[in-house]
Amino acid sequence: MHFVDAKGILSPQNGMNLYRGCTHGCIYCDSRSKCYQMKHDFEDIEVKRNGPQLLEKALRAKQKRSAKGCMISTGAMCDPYMHCEEQLQLTRSCLEIIDRYGFGLAILTKSDRILRDLELLKSINQKAKCVVQMTLTTYDEKLCRILEPNVCTTKRRFEVLQIMREIGIPTVVWMSPLLPFINDTRENVEGILDYCVKAGVYGIVCFGIGVTLREGDREYFYEALHKNFPGLREKYHQKYGYAYEVVSDRNRELMKLFYDVCKKYNMVSNMEEVFAYLKRFPEDEAYEQMSLF
Repeated sequence: MHFVDAKGILSPQNGMNLYRGCTHGCIYCDSRSKCYQMKHDFEDIEVKRNGPQLLEKALRAKQKRSAKGCMISTGAMCDPYMHCEEQLQLTRSCLEIIDRYGFGLAILTKSDRILRDLELLKSINQKAKCVVQMTLTTYDEKLCRILEPNVCTTKRRFEVLQIMREIGIPTVVWMSPLLPFINDTRENVEGILDYCVKAGVYGIVCFGIGVTLREGDREYFYEALHKNFPGLREKYHQKYGYAYEVVSDRNRELMKLFYDVCKKYNMVSNMEEVFAYLKRFPEDEAYEQMSLF
């Protein structure tokens, strides 16, 4: 872990990453890709120690320009609740600032550490809007431990989703990636969707049944296959080579299952609609509802 002073904290789309790199160890992580030009080892977390100060400055400026709030998003390139967050509490500090200024929050994580900040999430949701997003890829707990070794398992994340439902915080699930020959099975998809139904999620983001592999990410993934699934690396090489898009042969079958279940239980499956929901501040939603009449 090393510390830097960042020049800015919010992207043009109001996204925020306080850390660079990750310690969750997921074997398929796209953030390892060389195209992101990370200058340090992936597990050597870069900490933007002045992140909270930059965020407060940015939100104060937004308030001066307009009385209208917006949604602040986290977790696009790293998880805001990695192990180091337990001591550093930068995510918590930023949630306190978002809450104080009355902005909304769309936060994405795989970790149950988010429960530490439950009261803050409730407060943000009561004042504006808070959406908690959880990634669910692997219903089988033992397999989950292999694919996502240093973070809580899918069952625990499902329990987090249930807690959010109980306190009235809307949730979204990212069902991605589903790896060919590993977790691209009907049983796996049915298990994850069953969790989503029981947790009452608003919608599910699914990019299809497969995974994307780029330089940096691909090498790490193939080495993990060699270590954990003897013979599977060679099978991938033969079928996919160095392709960027690695699509499962079961894509059509399993995506039909996905859409059918979402439709039956009124979970939003259109990704554009889900992403629009994550960005809409309550004032925008109220305006849209009024325009319908």
